[in-house]
Amino acid sequence: MKISLVGITLFATSVAACSGEPASTGETSKVAAASPGLISDLGNESRGPVYTKNQGETLALSGYDAVSYFIGEAPNKGSGDYKVRYQGFDYQFANTENAAEFQDNPMKYVPEYGGYCGWAIGVNDALVPGDPEVYKIVDDKLYLNYSKDVAKWWQADIPGFIEKADKNYPAHDASEHYTS
Repeated sequence: MKISLVGITLFATSVAACSGEPASTGETSKVAAASPGLISDLGNESRGPVYTKNQGETLALSGYDAVSYFIGEAPNKGSGDYKVRYQGFDYQFANTENAAEFQDNPMKYVPEYGGYCGWAIGVNDALVPGDPEVYKIVDDKLYLNYSKDVAKWWQADIPGFIEKADKNYPAHDASEHYTS
């Protein structure tokens, strides 16, 4: 039986709530208490810009469950009840199992280029929002595109666009944000 950090955290929180004692004096508990639904804060600084609807917000991937892309037929929306903060951004999950899976290996699940459109970064070195419902898994990595039409262009040379985007994206500062 696999015991997850999520399960232990939820159990400790439940016991603390019943006993009136704090669950832990650790940093994760302080952060979780300050943000409802936050299971843990994995820390780390963002390596580049991450797309959020509005600059300054922290909800990544438009609230979609990053793990669901890899285990289901279609991505699922996450819930504010199951959030994990990674590199300063909140990822939501449909359940505790997916949140635990993300905690074990977040780099496997976060979208490439911070959720910005892979084609736009590759072709124009432009930060354009990725649509979480227009995606492709390539070599176990999640790539988003702006629209279904753009995804058709992306299909024409996925390896070439990835190669260009891999060079372009690191030149963008983590504080950058798409503006229309």
